[in-house]
Amino acid sequence: MNRPDSYRFHNGEKAALPFAPEEYEARLAGLHDIMELHGLDAVVLTSMHNVAYYSGFLYCSFGRPYACVVTATECITISAGIDAGQPWRRSHGDNITYTDWQRDNFWRAVASVTGTGKAVGCEADHLTMVQAEKLNHFLQPKRGMDIAPATMAQRMTKSDAEIALIRQGTAVADHGGHAIRAAVKVGATELEVAMAGRDAMEAEIARRFPEAEYRDTWVWFQSGLNTDGAHNPVTNRKLRRGDILSLNCFPMISGYYTALERTMFVGEVDPASLKIWEANVAAHEYGMGLLQPGASCAEVTAKINSFLAERDLLQYRTFGYGHSFGILSHYYGREAGLELREDIDTVLEPGMVISMEPMLTLPEGQPGAGGYREHDILVITEDGNENITGYPYGPGFNVVG
Repeated sequence: MNRPDSYRFHNGEKAALPFAPEEYEARLAGLHDIMELHGLDAVVLTSMHNVAYYSGFLYCSFGRPYACVVTATECITISAGIDAGQPWRRSHGDNITYTDWQRDNFWRAVASVTGTGKAVGCEADHLTMVQAEKLNHFLQPKRGMDIAPATMAQRMTKSDAEIALIRQGTAVADHGGHAIRAAVKVGATELEVAMAGRDAMEAEIARRFPEAEYRDTWVWFQSGLNTDGAHNPVTNRKLRRGDILSLNCFPMISGYYTALERTMFVGEVDPASLKIWEANVAAHEYGMGLLQPGASCAEVTAKINSFLAERDLLQYRTFGYGHSFGILSHYYGREAGLELREDIDTVLEPGMVISMEPMLTLPEGQPGAGGYREHDILVITEDGNENITGYPYGPGFNVVG
């Protein structure tokens, strides 16, 4: 039997992608500009976010390597045989399937597109040391370049089509938030409440996007001590009257993540907790007003720091105040150049999409103990910002159950 290193398996018809062909062509044109600027013959993209951004295909690696190889004339995804024809159906361009009959057929497939001895861009923040060695062995580039910072900068400014999809995501998150609010009651478990929000969001995504693929939508619903960390997993703890709660809805639509996060209380809120909650809401509102074109991430961060320091609360802050949104999940796609932190000097520009999400965590045994967090997503406009999150924040709406 002839066992090929790779082959093309164009099975069925091309599927509807998250965006029109013109959107992907515009993205590739931007990448070609980057390649021309740096004299690159080819770019080998290996991260989930960049493969999806330029091709439309969001892979599931399960320990196998994947890529999107872009040259001056081609955009070809490289996928494993286990996925059969799905990667081709979900790719804007062509697709090559590599086999596992012998080790490193992935890199042989990549080299069949790039050739050897070329100037090649790659994602240094994604390739492991082992895979970087294999790239050098199989492609023998005459020159290499880390393309990750330039592609991140391209992704940070969203197209109109991307912003439209992100708007849909925030509307789905709002839908999940209301489902969670309705499920909160004394005796319910974190898991039961989280499932109500997740199920509502997945059904809403299917209603809005009947031709999409569905995966990875999730909820982190935390209570009591479990609210102290923003990313703490769901447990089976039962809710009690007076508990502090953290609602976290994360719908995923074709690789695009959005978030809704709210502080809540079960039935009643004590005076000490109410004071901290209201202070965090005030920081949230103040911060949203600072997200203006021309402001730098570091400047926004410094001003919110001062706001909290004046109230003797800055010591309870544990992470940055917000980050970029787009092709993003809890395991891929961080656009580190657009985060509200002290060491990020990026200037906000129209078309950027960023969250405002201050969080204060007071330790157990202290009055008002728990984690307080609000989270809205805003689009930077020519003259300000637009908040595209609709679910209400604050004590007036979120003392429930």
